[in-house]
Amino acid sequence: MNLAKTLGSVGGLTLVSRVLALVRDSLQATFVGASFASDAFLVAFRLPNMFRALFAEGAFSAAFIPMFNKRVAEGGDPSAGYLFAERALSVLFPILVAFTVVMLIAAWPLTWALSGGFKDPTPHQFAFAVTLSRITIPYLALITLVSLLGGILNSLNRFWVNAAAPILLNMAMIAGLLFFHGADPYETARVQAISVTAGGALQLAWLVFACRSAGVRLRLRMPKVDDDVRQLMKLMLPAALGAGATQINLAVSTALAGSMLEAGSISYIYYADRLNQLPLGLIGIGLGTILLPTLSRLLASGKQDEAMETQNRGIELALFLTLPAMAALMISAEPIIRGLFQHGAFTAEDTVKCAWALAAFSIGLPAYVLVKVLTPGYYAREDTRTPVRYATISIGVNLVGNLILIPWIGHVGPPLATAIAALVNVALLYATLRKRGHFAADDRLVRRLPRLALAALLMGAALFGLDRLLDPYLTGTFLIRSLALGVLVAGGTAIYGIACFVTRAFTIGDLRLLMRKRGAKA
Repeated sequence: MNLAKTLGSVGGLTLVSRVLALVRDSLQATFVGASFASDAFLVAFRLPNMFRALFAEGAFSAAFIPMFNKRVAEGGDPSAGYLFAERALSVLFPILVAFTVVMLIAAWPLTWALSGGFKDPTPHQFAFAVTLSRITIPYLALITLVSLLGGILNSLNRFWVNAAAPILLNMAMIAGLLFFHGADPYETARVQAISVTAGGALQLAWLVFACRSAGVRLRLRMPKVDDDVRQLMKLMLPAALGAGATQINLAVSTALAGSMLEAGSISYIYYADRLNQLPLGLIGIGLGTILLPTLSRLLASGKQDEAMETQNRGIELALFLTLPAMAALMISAEPIIRGLFQHGAFTAEDTVKCAWALAAFSIGLPAYVLVKVLTPGYYAREDTRTPVRYATISIGVNLVGNLILIPWIGHVGPPLATAIAALVNVALLYATLRKRGHFAADDRLVRRLPRLALAALLMGAALFGLDRLLDPYLTGTFLIRSLALGVLVAGGTAIYGIACFVTRAFTIGDLRLLMRKRGAKA
């Protein structure tokens, strides 16, 4: 498989989605700002985000795709895989209906758990937050069904279809903000909650249409828990914790920030995390989506060496893209946030506080991405228990880190604790793969890593000066702000590219080789 080209396809669609998400967040900052109404919506939105990460990008795909590919390989054609998918859907659907009803009933304690009860809310404010949670809860069932259909299409190498689905969610939320925003932040927050569930329905409709176009037509059968379904559940439950450690850490951080910090702190952490999620979504989720079915097919065919080479190139590509992103977000955090969010209800003070949170988050950016790259090495071998053990350790590290750091550095504590927890998680994942003989860094990766780090440092030094030149233009009109941010991004990209060639981290010959189709018969 041409890893770079496939990532370009998935990453391009993810880029569209993330750019739309930035537009959405910019509009939200304008209409809602950093207030209790904003915090209440973001707590309600945290649950859908968690389930998207746990199922759409994590647990379900991690368990379903290797089993689906194995059934296809055993049967000799996709029909055996489709039959397995039908059996899984027939059991999953009634569970989702029951789960949604239970979550709606339990919305009050659920909101309290995700927010830490907020800090001294009025009864009306907390009731409002519970209402928003109830509005967004149906999204959980919708995104799980999207995950099943997307897993089938990913196994058929139709990666772009699933990658395009989040665009519909962002379009729904942008439409809600532009055309239906209320007279005050509370009304606008309610519109946003409705837009989340509407976006989930659009995503499911898109995946159903794409599956039918690909000749995939799943029927609901009478539920029957057979050996395959039991194995799916056995793999999926621990994978939810393993793949979603970052989201669980963020949920813990959000709850502690809500209970221990002033109103607006959840919003600072959220906006910072959205920017941190941009490279994570483009690189980490894209690579994880591609690597899991690729590795599972190679391992099922006994091609161990090709699987290891593919994972080496995945790590190389991840570091090539995330090291400069980390440097840019640490050094240029304040100008980026000023240009994107500092208008309307979002103040200059909000910008400074949010920038500190973003800088702390970005310390762990390579680790967040490498977790997505390394865990397929376990899931492709149907080992979901090892990642869950390490995720549990990282969650513990995050909790302790929050409790220590919040009294010391306030709202910067949760992002920094999340970054430290991710670093611990990726270190454990890497060490175990290496110990088992399932991964060994090849000479090419070892040679390039320090050179990529040096190139990122050179880019960061140049950005330090460029920030100060562009800062006066980041609070102007929309056009001026957009041009200034464009110059900042383009300038940083050009400088990093030059630095890579100067340090010989990459050469023109390397780029040609990277774009050449490899393993087409895998």
